[in-house]
Amino acid sequence: MFLQLNLWDLVQTSGPLPKAIMVILLLFSLLSWAVAFSKWAVFSSARTANRRFLRAFRKAPGLDAVAVVSEQFSRSPLVALFDFGYNEVKRQMKSRGSITNPLALERTLQLAMSEEITRLERNMGLLATTATVSPFIGLFGTVWGIIDAFQQLSTAGAASLRAVAPGISEALITTALGLATAIPAVIFYNWFGNSIKEFGARMEDFQLEFMNLAEKSLEG
Repeated sequence: MFLQLNLWDLVQTSGPLPKAIMVILLLFSLLSWAVAFSKWAVFSSARTANRRFLRAFRKAPGLDAVAVVSEQFSRSPLVALFDFGYNEVKRQMKSRGSITNPLALERTLQLAMSEEITRLERNMGLLATTATVSPFIGLFGTVWGIIDAFQQLSTAGAASLRAVAPGISEALITTALGLATAIPAVIFYNWFGNSIKEFGARMEDFQLEFMNLAEKSLEG
């Protein structure tokens, strides 16, 4: 005679601690998926806005022309760099009629880039925490389930599968749930991390393009 165990029945009959562990892992999973969908939407729109802004930027005769249309591409991280740089150029032009401190302009662009990278990295810590902590939470549930199984075995007085199966099954459930929570979080974290590096490289290149256009604008 085979012992049949229903997954939902095991969840319902599990103790308070295993249930709490399952709830915690479920919350981590829901939050990581919510972050993933949010990041995907933000990064997709940012890439599209970047491409369109770069086309407009490279066709523009000067910074003032770019400033007129930049608001159309507000989702682009490059627009934030442009706004910082443009305001610094205007400040220097207002005081001395030319760009007298290129180093200050470079630092302003670097500051803008740092702020944009920080914005893009928002909530990435949640994915990292989920990927790192979830397996250990599941492992804790596994250990607890095994302890519970041995306790039931000792009270049963004989090595019975019926006595130990529920505890072992609870242990396996929390292990599986921990892995199911952690694996997508790891994938999302690496995927979006590479995207952030891509945005960072694009912003570094844009700083050079901005400096070149700024010089051309003054020459014109």
